[in-house]
Amino acid sequence: MTQHREESIHRPGVLIFITLFVLFAIFLLSQLAAETRLVPNAKLAEQPRFWPAIGVLSMVGFGLAQIALSWRVKTGWDPGEVAVWLRAFEYLAWFMAYVAVVPVMGYLAATVAFTTSLAFRQGYRDARSLGAAALLGLTIVLVFKTGLSVKIPGGAVYEYLPGPLRSFMIVNF
Repeated sequence: MTQHREESIHRPGVLIFITLFVLFAIFLLSQLAAETRLVPNAKLAEQPRFWPAIGVLSMVGFGLAQIALSWRVKTGWDPGEVAVWLRAFEYLAWFMAYVAVVPVMGYLAATVAFTTSLAFRQGYRDARSLGAAALLGLTIVLVFKTGLSVKIPGGAVYEYLPGPLRSFMIVNF
C-alpha cells in the first residue's frame, strides 16, 4: 500500500512543479524586507513582517523538503507533462484578447463573440451549441451590466450609433 501511495503522489512532472514553486517562494523571500517593515518596540508576533515571513519561509522549507522527497523516490522529468501545463496559457491569451477587444467592440458584442469563439475552439461546431454559447454571452451581459449595473466602459463602436440608442447601449450593454 505504501508503494502504491508513493507512486500516486510522485508522478513525473512533480519535481518540475515543485522546483518552480520553490523558485517563486525564494523570490518572495527576497522581497520580504522591501514589502514589509519592522516596528520598533513591538512584540514579535505583532510585527508586520513576522507572519508573512513565517508563511514564506514555510513555503521554501516545505518545498525543499518535497524536492528532497521527490529525488529519493526517483521522480522523473516529463517534458510532455510540462507541455500540458503550458497549454493552459492559451486561455490566458484568450482572456487578454477579450479584455483588449471589449473597449473597441463593446461588452455585448465582445462577450457574445468570446463565448461563441471559445465554444468553437472546444470543438462545438453545431448551430445549437454555438447558439447556446451566444445565449450564455447575452445572459452574462444582462446579469452583470444590465442587472447588476457593473461599470464597464462602452465600446468605441457605440460612438457611431444615433444619440438615444448610443446612450441606451452604453448604459445597458
